[in-house]
Amino acid sequence: METVLVQINNNKAYKLLEDLEDLHIIKVLKKSIEQKQKLSDKYAGKLPSDIADELQSFVTHSRKEWNNRNI
Repeated sequence: METVLVQINNNKAYKLLEDLEDLHIIKVLKKSIEQKQKLSDKYAGKLPSDIADELQSFVTHSRKEWNNRNI
């Protein structure tokens, strides 16, 4: 068996899929795709602002050291 992803362009297609499922020809695994949440929205406000400021300062300092290195 093979699993495929299908995009529905017409509402009548849902009825056809249900009919095929009733005939045991296919099995509908997922009827809708969840919208993926942006990472910035997902993690907004999760880090206390004082720790976020320290982390940003550390990253900025590290980048300066990296750019000023002598190799």
